[in-house]
Amino acid sequence: MMPSPESPAGAGDNAEHPDLAVPRILGDFEALAKVIPESRGALWKLAEPGRQLDANLVHLPPGQHVVTHAEPDLDVLLLVVAGDGILGTTGHALQLAKGTILWLPHGSSRSLAAGDDGLSYLTVHGRRPGMRIKSRHEVVGADPT
Repeated sequence: MMPSPESPAGAGDNAEHPDLAVPRILGDFEALAKVIPESRGALWKLAEPGRQLDANLVHLPPGQHVVTHAEPDLDVLLLVVAGDGILGTTGHALQLAKGTILWLPHGSSRSLAAGDDGLSYLTVHGRRPGMRIKSRHEVVGADPT
């Protein structure tokens, strides 16, 4: 999705650029959905400066999957926007269809498998803080000597 012509340009956070702290259109999902490729991966990412959220529109072609994993720190909201598939979770599988909204609590284990029509979904979660180098004393279990 391309930013709209009304989107202000600039970089940095909202405190440095107050013009970024206004609602704006980020693109047109219906137009993007019409060109979902057969390639796997992120079709769109929220990349606005100063944001507190991360969001991704991801597409898995038919038969493709995301291996079992867990997100230890962040809850994730997942909205199926096209296709179908299965969410594997501890002990059972959940059928996914267009319009399904899932809450994936932090720490939960899950996998995704696309159905015959592929699977496209939007994920939304809090933005991860940038990486920073910790001192030896900040590292859990580090020897303070």
